[in-house]
Amino acid sequence: MYGVGVDLGATYVRTALADREGVIIDKLVERTPKQGDNMAIPRLIASMIKKLLDKTGVKTDELRGIGIGSIGPLNIETGVLINPPNIPFKNVPLTEPLHREFHVPVFLLNDCTAAVVGEKHFGAGKDVENLVYVTISTGIGGGAYVDGHLLLGKEGNAVEIGHTVVDAEGKLICGCGKPGHWEAYSSGTGVPKLARLVFEENREKYAESMLVKRFGCSLKGLTSKDVYNAAKEGDEFASRVVERANFYNSIGMANIIQAYDPEIITIGGSVALNNVELVINPLPSLVERFAINNIPKIIPTPLGGDVVLYGAVALSLGLEPIKYI
Repeated sequence: MYGVGVDLGATYVRTALADREGVIIDKLVERTPKQGDNMAIPRLIASMIKKLLDKTGVKTDELRGIGIGSIGPLNIETGVLINPPNIPFKNVPLTEPLHREFHVPVFLLNDCTAAVVGEKHFGAGKDVENLVYVTISTGIGGGAYVDGHLLLGKEGNAVEIGHTVVDAEGKLICGCGKPGHWEAYSSGTGVPKLARLVFEENREKYAESMLVKRFGCSLKGLTSKDVYNAAKEGDEFASRVVERANFYNSIGMANIIQAYDPEIITIGGSVALNNVELVINPLPSLVERFAINNIPKIIPTPLGGDVVLYGAVALSLGLEPIKYI
C-alpha cells in the first residue's frame, strides 16, 4: 500500500507519493492557486495526485490514504481551510472532495502539527515522548507532543506559538493584526520590520550600513535574506538586527520550554535552515536567561524542507491515530 502526503502552503502546494515504509518515491510542486473559486485548491491537489499515480504506475486502489498538512486556520472536524490570510478564498473544503475522488481516508492537520508528526515518526523525535517542532519561515508556527500525545486543540489550531507575545509593549504589529507577537519580530516577514525599528532607534549610528546605502533610509524592499546575508558579511547594523531577532526567539523558545517541557526542540523553516549558525546555534545559551525548566536539545530538523510532507505521509499511512473523513 502507498500513501500520499500534501504540504499546502500559501505559495506552493507540494505533493508526495510514499511507500508503506514512508520512503518518498516521487514529488510534485505547483504554485498555490490565487484565482478562481474555493474549489481551485482541492482540484489542483487531486490533479497532482493523479499525475503522481500515472507517473509511478501506482493504482488508486493501492492507496492507503491521503494526508494533508495545511496553512490555517483550519477546522479539522469539517476538513475545511477557513480563512487563510495569504490566499483569497474562504471555507476551502479539503478532505471531502479528495475522499470523494479517491475513496480513501483523508487526514488534515495544521502544517506545523503535521511537521511534528513527521519528526516523531521519521525524524529526530523517534522514541521521544515530549517533542516540539518550530518553523521560522515566512511566519512562525509549531507542533507538539506531550507525554506521547499529539496536541491538537478544539479545531486543530493548538501550538500557535508564533502568536504568543514576546514584546508586551507591542512595538511591532503582527500580520494577524495583533501587537507584540513573536512572528512580528523574527519571521521572514518580521525581520525587515524589526530592521526598520532598530534603524529608527539609532539612525546616525547605522547610516553607513550597506543595507541603508542599498535600500535607503526607508529600507523599502528589504528582506530577511538581505539582513542575514549582510550579517554574515559583518555589517554592524544587520548584526544588531539579528541579535534582536535572537532575543525575541529566545523568549519564544523559553515560553515553549515552560509550556511543554520537551526533551527536544527541532527547528525548520527557510529563515532558520538557511542561517543555522545565526538563528539556531545561539539558542541553547540564550534561552537560559528566561527558562526555568531544564533546557532541551535544540537542533535543526534532519528532515529539512520536507518535514511537513513526511508528517502528511505518516498521516496517510495511518501511523498517527487522528480522525479522518
